[in-house]
Amino acid sequence: MNIIHAVHPDDFARYNTQQIRDKFLLENLVQPDKIECSYSHYDRMVVGAATPVSQPLELHTYDQLKAAFFLERREMGIINIAGNGTVNAGGEEYAMEKQDCLYIGKGVQKIVFTSSDKTNPAKFVFFSCPAHQSCPTRLMKPAEALPAEMGSLDNNNHRVINKYIHPDGIKSCQLVLGVTTFKKGSIWNTMPPHLHDRRMESYFYFDLPEGQSIIHFMGEPQETRHIFLHNEQAILSPSWSIHSGVATATYSFIWAMAGENMVFTDMDPVPLPTLR
Repeated sequence: MNIIHAVHPDDFARYNTQQIRDKFLLENLVQPDKIECSYSHYDRMVVGAATPVSQPLELHTYDQLKAAFFLERREMGIINIAGNGTVNAGGEEYAMEKQDCLYIGKGVQKIVFTSSDKTNPAKFVFFSCPAHQSCPTRLMKPAEALPAEMGSLDNNNHRVINKYIHPDGIKSCQLVLGVTTFKKGSIWNTMPPHLHDRRMESYFYFDLPEGQSIIHFMGEPQETRHIFLHNEQAILSPSWSIHSGVATATYSFIWAMAGENMVFTDMDPVPLPTLR
């Protein structure tokens, strides 16, 4: 398991490109027939991916968790971003199509990922954070996710936000998770940007065509930086950082948050004229 340590904003202001990539970018999560995880010291979130192709993949614990099993003291949200597959959670089978979400609560001991067709394998992207109580495991389809339409084509940010795990959707201890997709002609996400001092966030970008790039903006509002990402890569965002992006083609992204407050609208807007 890769370990990502926390960064102070004063230090971040002096980072070069490679340092930013080393401290925030998660490049190689999606690997055939592997489970890859990164442990973040931002609210102890784990970002991972399971890509079963020729065989099922079981999620085991890691030495860094000091736990008998992965979800002994954690909860997890999973989004399938590719072909059909199943997740066996605690002996129960959950069939998952593309953009389905599965929440698994604290205490579920055995988790196994399987693809239905190895020629079009599932890709399960998951986010896990500490939990103090057990919430019921639940599968949710995109149509159930109370989609919110935001932005406009005039500003190139007309998008649909599917909120899966939140106080009015799938119940969790502290994890909040959803998927954003864009209307044709729109490429900007989270613009104008915002901060939320009470929680961190992670973005996982997907469905970006081959050869295209995403430019992700981060940093304090008066001291921003950018980083180039490619398809099926993730980025960590500390609570002091904006998190916004633009791409050279249409794309989607998973957003996941952990921290003190679960209210989706708990954010501090950053007016565009104040960005530097």
